[in-house]
Amino acid sequence: MISMSVFKAYDVRGTVPDEFGPEIAYRVGWATAHHLRAKRIAVGRDARESSPAIATAVMSGIATAGAELVDLGLVSTPMLYFGVERLALDAGVMVTASHNPAQYNGLKICREHAIPVGGESGLREIAALCERAPAASERAPSPEVVDLREAYVEHVRSVGDRCEPLRVAIDCGNGMAAVGLEPLLEHMPLRVERLYFEPDGRFPNHPADPLNAENLRDLIGAVIRCDADLGVAFDGDADRAIFVDEKGAPVSSDLMTALLARVQLERHGPGPVLYDLRSSRATPEAIRDAGGTPERSRVGHSFIKARMREVGAVFGGELSGHFYFRFTPTLVADDGVAAFAALLDLMARERKPLSELLRPLRRYAASGEINRRVADVPGLLAVMEERYRDGEIAHLDGLSVDYPDWWFNLRPSNTEPLVRLNLEAKTAAAMSEHRDRILAEIEGLASNSEAPPQHS
Repeated sequence: MISMSVFKAYDVRGTVPDEFGPEIAYRVGWATAHHLRAKRIAVGRDARESSPAIATAVMSGIATAGAELVDLGLVSTPMLYFGVERLALDAGVMVTASHNPAQYNGLKICREHAIPVGGESGLREIAALCERAPAASERAPSPEVVDLREAYVEHVRSVGDRCEPLRVAIDCGNGMAAVGLEPLLEHMPLRVERLYFEPDGRFPNHPADPLNAENLRDLIGAVIRCDADLGVAFDGDADRAIFVDEKGAPVSSDLMTALLARVQLERHGPGPVLYDLRSSRATPEAIRDAGGTPERSRVGHSFIKARMREVGAVFGGELSGHFYFRFTPTLVADDGVAAFAALLDLMARERKPLSELLRPLRRYAASGEINRRVADVPGLLAVMEERYRDGEIAHLDGLSVDYPDWWFNLRPSNTEPLVRLNLEAKTAAAMSEHRDRILAEIEGLASNSEAPPQHS
């Protein structure tokens, strides 16, 4: 029996070998080809020590299902997405556990045009089919091997090709970003301070998770030491990027969404731009000022990509550092390296320091995301909705409440009994007051104690 715990909301993931390994990977490969009725499927992998065996198992499963194989080798997840589109394939499977520690591995699956396959779009069906996988064929798979690196450079430059001779610090975190980034840098007049470019799935320097402030220390130090114009750090599979300005200050990704939207609106013309519901009010305001139509989205790459396709959005961004580009009429994908190229394009046009570009956007005070453990999440959200019923209520993802001078969102975790609070106000003092009160209410409800009274 396969443990269903490895099938997550957006991918397959677990610790190796106790939760996930080649046997499950083989079954998922077979079930993916079978469910999607795919005739040609690409497989790529990251540099984790377990990835070669897992990639071989996936390819064996795909071949047993009768599909042809394209082996992309060591690539980033965005490079796999690009390969599926460029080669007109029916599906792609990326062997990666993204930003998770070295003992993890997993699979990200997409269909034609790199459309993601998640829990609500086919992954549950694939999980159910896994038990029916036949024994592996004795004949070893013989995939077509494709090197995408040079073609990927032109792909990335389609979202931003201008570049000034800046000094930049780049931390690849020993993940996969450097595979596509190094050939891109050959075309740019940059002076680069390289940190941890060598793909190494043991992640010997720090975890490849730039959303954790601890993992930005080396990058911030390099920016200050080298007097760099900006810094960028990528996660393990390079579909996310976190930026640091020339003063060494990390840039919140909602504000980066607002900046990068300007470049994409200039290239595509007016159109919708998606931003996740945790974003600062400065983000939709800036999108509107740039000629776009801002649309609030729920959190999660599969939701944002699907909505971008529905409304013809030109760009999208999440607080987690995912930036979504409309590369072609049919390819919508998140790509950290492309976000880096788009920012360089903006800085070449504006010719201002990054901190100066951001200054007009830093006009509100945000709490950041705060987690609290709660046994009865739906019950808590219902009580909080009643208490704050005098605000403007929305249920796009959890509970959002808007007031003229502040707002908050409470949303449940997909995997744990947690609520996640994001809150913003016009001033730091007001933000602290509202944040502390709501946290006290959450903690009071979680312990079944009397909570503070409703307010307006």
